[in-house]
Amino acid sequence: MELGITLRNMGPQSSRELLLECARAAEDVGLDSVWVTDHIAIPPDDAEGSGGRYLDPLATLAYLAGATERIGLGVGVLILPYRPPLPTAKWVATVQELSGGRLRLGVGVGWMKPEFRALGVPRSRRGADSDAVLELLNRCFDAADDVVEENGQPFLFLPRPARPPIFIGGAPPHAFTRVIRYGDGWMPMSGDPDALRAPIAELRRMAQEAGRPVPEVATFGVLPSDPGEARDRLAALESIGVTRFLLGVRYDDAASYRKSAETLAALRT
Repeated sequence: MELGITLRNMGPQSSRELLLECARAAEDVGLDSVWVTDHIAIPPDDAEGSGGRYLDPLATLAYLAGATERIGLGVGVLILPYRPPLPTAKWVATVQELSGGRLRLGVGVGWMKPEFRALGVPRSRRGADSDAVLELLNRCFDAADDVVEENGQPFLFLPRPARPPIFIGGAPPHAFTRVIRYGDGWMPMSGDPDALRAPIAELRRMAQEAGRPVPEVATFGVLPSDPGEARDRLAALESIGVTRFLLGVRYDDAASYRKSAETLAALRT
């Protein structure tokens, strides 16, 4: 099982110096990936904890790509209907290219009504708009050559690195349908093996019926403070099909972040 950790691209912890120090700490201790989140327009009455300050996730990962060497760079999740399909595909390809293939792309349809309103994007179309982005992403990366057509116009999609793994956030049944059609795995927001066991089994059944590979499962969660209990939790998650565990952490400075990263890395042994 791969082990990753969240990185705060929001609030006071999202300074360029702290982001860099924390990402390098996670890389130093041997974790597999760091993960950022996505918001564009937080309303004032919902800004507790962030102050409304959010860095763009893909821009943040592009910055970290040039400052790290090995660690995976993930977004969990990029809200697809917030962005037009082709520029999104270009951003994804650029980060994947400049990181040397280290991008992990979690995606979702979004939920926050004020954010959709600020963007002028119909929330009622979020599913269809998300599917349009996913369909184009797959066409751009999986085309037989570098020529892709959109809106009746052929164009060169370059750079065209290997497509990053795509993890679909959200709940069944819609998230599972998207995993089977467009993605490589599911990204639930739960670290509870009992809550995940039945859904993962159902997703695997659907993939088998569709002739698709066994889907990955990358889940966010927290762990018990006792190391033995934490290892048992990870083992239970792995036994039901979780392939990547992503630890959610809160921190004020680089020292506390490094401590959390070291604690998680130590659970490998």
